[in-house]
Amino acid sequence: MMYKGKLFALILMLAHLICNAQHKGNYNQITQDISRQNILTAGNAQIYNPTVQKQIHNVLQPSNILTVDVKALQNVKAANYTAIFNVTQIGATAEETNALMNVKIDSIKLRLKQSGISEKNLAVDVISFIPVYEVEVTKKLFSKTYTEVPKGFELQQNIHIKFTETSQFESILEACAKSEVYNLVKVDYFIEDIQNVYKNLQDQLLVLIKDKKAYYSALGFELSNYNTAIADDKYCYFPKDFYQSYQAYNSISFDVFNKTKGITAAKKQTSYYYQPLTYEQYDVVINPSILEPVVQIGMHIKLVLTPKPKEKLPETVTETKIDHKYYVISPNGTIDVKELNTKK
Repeated sequence: MMYKGKLFALILMLAHLICNAQHKGNYNQITQDISRQNILTAGNAQIYNPTVQKQIHNVLQPSNILTVDVKALQNVKAANYTAIFNVTQIGATAEETNALMNVKIDSIKLRLKQSGISEKNLAVDVISFIPVYEVEVTKKLFSKTYTEVPKGFELQQNIHIKFTETSQFESILEACAKSEVYNLVKVDYFIEDIQNVYKNLQDQLLVLIKDKKAYYSALGFELSNYNTAIADDKYCYFPKDFYQSYQAYNSISFDVFNKTKGITAAKKQTSYYYQPLTYEQYDVVINPSILEPVVQIGMHIKLVLTPKPKEKLPETVTETKIDHKYYVISPNGTIDVKELNTKK
């Protein structure tokens, strides 16, 4: 009876841990637990996010300097993809190594063709073809010598596989695995006409800038009396830039139900998930709802409008008129001085 009571308590403990994991989500272990009761009952749910708290209590600082700061983001599905697998083959001779490599490559090509991926969408890149050495020990009467001698050859190649739909990737993995190729290097994403995407974002931002200027004008600001400074930026991010890792929250081993063993902490597996750019900092988001990893292209324009300096009125200069007087002195030395009248 006591054993059943302990077992029931352990089941309750595990159930509590599982429920907590469901509330938190595996991807974020440090977020405090918020019960459903707090969500359903208006008014008593707390906000734990420090960024949100800062925004709510932000104190506005009035200024006569106007700022127009707008951002736009567009989620673009890739037009095609390229998966790169590394293939390594060793052999006793160069001919044998190359033949074994060709068998693998031909096997992959055949399986992919059966999946609808033609040979023209495959490319082979030779990385290295080098001899492999081993040390040979030669025993003599009074000494040993160590000599490197060729043992075989190692050939490395990368096979590039182009595909257009993410659903095809499963067939690609299967074809490579059945041909004993397991080393996936990376998957590249390619989009078409990126310049047109930037042009679309630019048009969207120009509309926002026009609306923001109209808003300032409605508030009484005469924008013709302002000087304008500008800064802009554009960027393009691929899915490989936004994969994050986490470990499972629950780590209790089920060996706890075996009374001959104590509680064992299970090894936490590291998992990865796609976390794209979030939208709270953007004024416009094009194609916001996404199902699969996408290429994210953004543009940022910032205008700062400062009041023009007031024009100074020209200073009035008062001209001082000097009335000159001229005198003629007699050359005989007399002091009979007469004023010379120059005003006639």
